[in-house]
Order: sequence, then C-alpha cells, then structure tokens
Amino acid sequence: MATMTVIHLEAVPPALRGTLTRWMTEPVTGLFTGNMSARVRDEVWRMITRSRDTGRAVLVHTADNEQGYLIRTAGDSARRVIDIDGLQLIAIQ
Repeated sequence: MATMTVIHLEAVPPALRGTLTRWMTEPVTGLFTGNMSARVRDEVWRMITRSRDTGRAVLVHTADNEQGYLIRTAGDSARRVIDIDGLQLIAIQ
C-alpha cells in the first residue's frame, strides 16, 4: 500500500535532487512529495543518506501510530527528533 511521503533536503548535491524527482514531485526547491510503498520509501531514504554528503534531510511519512506519521532525519542540525512515550517531538539544541 502506498503512503504519503514528504522529504526536505538542504545543502545536498544537485544530482541527488535530480534523482529524487524520478519518484516524487518537487513543488518548491528541496521539498519533495509523493505516494510510494514502504519498500520504495526505505530504499529512497537509504539512497539519500548515502548521497547527501554534508547536507541535511528530513523524511516524514504516514504511519499507523498515535500521531499518524513518523519523522526520520539525517545530517547535522540544531533540531533532533526525540521519542517521549511513543510521540515524536522536536528538541532544539
């Protein structure tokens, strides 16, 4: 089953953004959205984490949990995802 997926990229190589447009739409620079299976989403995320160099990436996708979505991050950022009793919250350092 396909799920809604949103990816935000910052300071990544242009080739990575170009590759991502094969599966997703880029409505504004660095923001990608689309529907894909969990398998494709996980493969795309692996590709992003391998190819991002020193850039940052955030993945948000629908999930069967209390919030209705999950967040994954890669790269250095002042914001990090923390889990508190099953809820994903953002901590700013």
